[in-house]
Amino acid sequence: MSEENSSSKAPCIAFAGGGSGGHLSPGLAIAERVLSLAPDIATLFLCSGRAIDATMLREAGANFVAVPAEPPSISPMKLLAFLRSLPKASRVADQAMTAHGVRHVVSLGGFVTPPVVRRAVHAGIAVTLLNLDATPGKANRWVARRASEVCSAVAAKNLPRWNGEVLGFPVRRSAIAPSDAASCRAQLALQPTRRTLLVTGASQGATSLNRFTPHFAEQHTALLAGWQVLHLTGSISEESLHALRKRYSDAGVQALVLPFLHRMGLAWGAADIALTRAGANSVAEAELNRVPCLFVPYPYHRDLHQRENARELVEAGAAAIALDAIEPQANMEVMGKLLESLLSDGVSRDRMQAALQARPRVDAAERIATILIAQVRSSR
Repeated sequence: MSEENSSSKAPCIAFAGGGSGGHLSPGLAIAERVLSLAPDIATLFLCSGRAIDATMLREAGANFVAVPAEPPSISPMKLLAFLRSLPKASRVADQAMTAHGVRHVVSLGGFVTPPVVRRAVHAGIAVTLLNLDATPGKANRWVARRASEVCSAVAAKNLPRWNGEVLGFPVRRSAIAPSDAASCRAQLALQPTRRTLLVTGASQGATSLNRFTPHFAEQHTALLAGWQVLHLTGSISEESLHALRKRYSDAGVQALVLPFLHRMGLAWGAADIALTRAGANSVAEAELNRVPCLFVPYPYHRDLHQRENARELVEAGAAAIALDAIEPQANMEVMGKLLESLLSDGVSRDRMQAALQARPRVDAAERIATILIAQVRSSR
């Protein structure tokens, strides 16, 4: 498929969102199911101009148009850039929706969505807000007041016009383990029978985890003797990537260090436990793949709202959580001790695994896709 030249006359569902994998992955999950269940309905992504969007969408073979929106900010210069971007962003969104025959817009959140939703409402196109966060951001609250329908993948606070029904979080097929642990490890060139720790900061990586984990490895070489590490760093320089690999090697710890893995199902399938951020997408993927996790919420949000995404699993005994102190040595005090316990205590891991297995397995992406297909067909 191409980025901008699709001229299909099929009715089209547009997914508006971007700037991070957390916004795009759920939309891709739903689009997969739409195309499978209703080949007569096309899909389009109206995304940001960030490189991560183009990379993910090209990899998925999705049609997309970059909307030149800028994120809002309290910085006067960035706020001015945001305001100046709105007319052009709205114009590009309008042209794309007209060219692709968009009948329905699904807002996935983020700074791309306001100009898209604004034009959709003006053109009389139905808008569904799919909230993906336990604590909805400003963009989602703005969209909720204008959308035809307000849905939420997770239990949410302060979401206008939401009826309280939780649909479940859409997960892409590529993020679901395709086979058993030994096979997933082998496909990643890891040792098939060796226990595996997955470290991931999601699509954008996590600098503090990239700094903490090799520091932890250097302090706990004996503990990690029976383990191997699959560390997904996010986008970092080749020099930094090489330095990280060298630190693991010098510590005598077997590690595969990669910037990104498009087939996240292999990573989850290979893992016995994971050290990960607590974005809603990461939490959903971990739960669906039954991987015990130590969740480390993003530390730079004032309200640390990622804690809410992981709360249900933690309270069910299916995961642990630690706050990120940012500096590696400071993180050894809480994060390090919890990780040490998970690595050394097979009973605790088994208990978490049992709690995960007891939870219902729902294909939320198919459920949401079915709803959207019915709405598009009823509008013909």
